[in-house]
Amino acid sequence: MRPNTTCLLLLGATLSSGILQAEVKPNVLFSDGAVLQRGQNIPVWGTAKEGEKVTVELAGQTATTTAKGGKWKLELKPLEAGGPFSMKISGDNEVTVNNLLVGEVWVASGQSNMEWTLNQAFQPEVEKPKANFPEIRMITAKKAASLQPLDQIEGSWQVCSPETVGNFSAVAYYFARDLHAKLGVPVGIISTSWGGTPAQAWTSAEGFEGQRELKGYADQLKAAAEKPPENGPGPHFPSALYNAMIAPVVPYGMKGVIWYQGESNAGQSKQYQTLFPAMIADWRTKWKLGDFPFLFVQIAPFNGQPPEIREAQFLTLAKSKNTAMAVITDFGDAKDIHPKQKEPVGNRLSLAARALAYGEKIVYSGPLYKEMKVAGSEVAISFDHTGGGLVAKDGDLKGFTIAGADGKFVPAKAVIKGDAVVVSAEGVIDPKAVRYGWINVPDVNLFNKDGLPASPFRTDVQ
Repeated sequence: MRPNTTCLLLLGATLSSGILQAEVKPNVLFSDGAVLQRGQNIPVWGTAKEGEKVTVELAGQTATTTAKGGKWKLELKPLEAGGPFSMKISGDNEVTVNNLLVGEVWVASGQSNMEWTLNQAFQPEVEKPKANFPEIRMITAKKAASLQPLDQIEGSWQVCSPETVGNFSAVAYYFARDLHAKLGVPVGIISTSWGGTPAQAWTSAEGFEGQRELKGYADQLKAAAEKPPENGPGPHFPSALYNAMIAPVVPYGMKGVIWYQGESNAGQSKQYQTLFPAMIADWRTKWKLGDFPFLFVQIAPFNGQPPEIREAQFLTLAKSKNTAMAVITDFGDAKDIHPKQKEPVGNRLSLAARALAYGEKIVYSGPLYKEMKVAGSEVAISFDHTGGGLVAKDGDLKGFTIAGADGKFVPAKAVIKGDAVVVSAEGVIDPKAVRYGWINVPDVNLFNKDGLPASPFRTDVQ
């Protein structure tokens, strides 16, 4: 009887495998509790057997396609915010996805400061009991790295509640909470972050093309195609996280991206001036949604983070349109690269979203260096985003230095005059350059009257 039993088991396994391959399945992004982007065509995709006819029904719409190469994809027409809805996906079998909402979808990505959960942030016991927001949902991608683009992330949509919110990205939660309160529509977050990872890992192979400064990453990828790393690419390898944690999310309908990263590129700050804008352009090319809002956090003050990485982020604003930067010089921790105050970060990102994505006429940025004008021994520094006016928080302005022809920077006296700051120092009669907050842990206090801090800067950009 043993040979016959073995044959039956093998036959059963083969039939089971065939049935699984034949099943129509939506991508995991289209699972119970998902939020779909309003006001855009809605791409829906998944797997099925070759040639299988697949039909998707949602909110009175029906669309049909045919599976090719074991995959299918179709688009539904835009919907207004609302729900809950059910989505029926039919082929040789039928799948129903329940509790879908239509609203605003954002991708939250980066390294540990974006990954940091509410449980790890400041006073979670205060926020968690209040986090009863059934129209806020988050799907968190399991960490993965790959040499080739993958089809799916691993994760599931979680409805925001006091019981679930502790494991949400803290920055993304506060961002979603503030946006939901202001817009009054569902908010979905696709959270895809990995602590300690560099931007080149989050950039596709195509993103390095045509960039001389990034040729080394392209060369690494070429070498890995010929001889793959023995233990896999790892989370620092060029394109490895894009392939495993971003590519599977494209082209899910979304409004924009919030990004908190840069610490792992601080040692190559000059290169980051090219790499970061290249990554932004790369994602926009892949999503085919135009220059969607890309909102990022400037690295917080910390003993191990040099001012050059903040400068690289600041310079990205001019290189990449429809971007905004949340400055958090007032919420750093000199001894901890993970400052626990995440609520102000999410709040400032939400201000930027309200302005760039939703057209609100609000002040969403602190003062940003614009230009300098020398008049005798004084330098007048002008700014963009002065809002209701410039202000020194808690006393006289601090954090400014000035240099003459010898290039030696000395502490400076700085005074607000209208929408400018006039800087001078005894002994510097022919000033050439001004810097503000130009140390690892800046002690600075220039704000606009709307409560947003100025970004550190130097006029002698290198």
